[in-house]
Amino acid sequence: MSKQIRVWDLPLRLFHWLLVVAVAVAIFSGLKGRMGLHEQAGLAVVTLLAFRLAWLFLGSTYARIGALLCALPKIPDYLRGHWRNPGHNPLGVLSMAAMLLLLGWQAVSGLFTNDDSIFTGPLYRLISKADSLWLTGLHRQTFWLLVGLIGLHVATVLFYWLVKKNNLIKPMVTGKTEQLNETYKPATGGRWLAFVLSCLFAAGAFYVAQGSWVPKPPPPPATALPF
Repeated sequence: MSKQIRVWDLPLRLFHWLLVVAVAVAIFSGLKGRMGLHEQAGLAVVTLLAFRLAWLFLGSTYARIGALLCALPKIPDYLRGHWRNPGHNPLGVLSMAAMLLLLGWQAVSGLFTNDDSIFTGPLYRLISKADSLWLTGLHRQTFWLLVGLIGLHVATVLFYWLVKKNNLIKPMVTGKTEQLNETYKPATGGRWLAFVLSCLFAAGAFYVAQGSWVPKPPPPPATALPF
């Protein structure tokens, strides 16, 4: 029986599945025009992505930016079938980066949008209405690019599971994978202090994104009553 090693820490796994839920809610609420729920889901995405950004530097071995960057030069080895390392494979690093960057764009741009009627994003007042409408147009256009990228991600996971017999979902649930080589060590780091600091960073991002600190516009001047 093959030995199992720790590869994904618990905070990373929680981030992953909470992001799945938040993005699903954001997509369906946006399609249904439930903008209040859409805004809350977008704020959740911003908060989660901020946590992941901090976790790139504070997380365990295979969640850190160093491990991800070190995988990229190994793309030729991976394409020749020589990749056996735990963690994200080189193409997986590129896919994850594209996904998170596009999600970041969608979430942040959504903070400044408006529907030219009732709904405005929480940071709408920080920019001009013309800029807000421009961002709103881009936000809507890249929505379908995001949906396509998510579909490609799901299809890739299913391909690995059903065709290559490599279940990528199980390690993201259990945190463990098979140790194919004794030189590959289990993940270390990503303990409680790192988790607390990352949560504080995420909380700061949420505070900025939700916009309660943005000054309210002055009330319209009172109209003098005719006598």
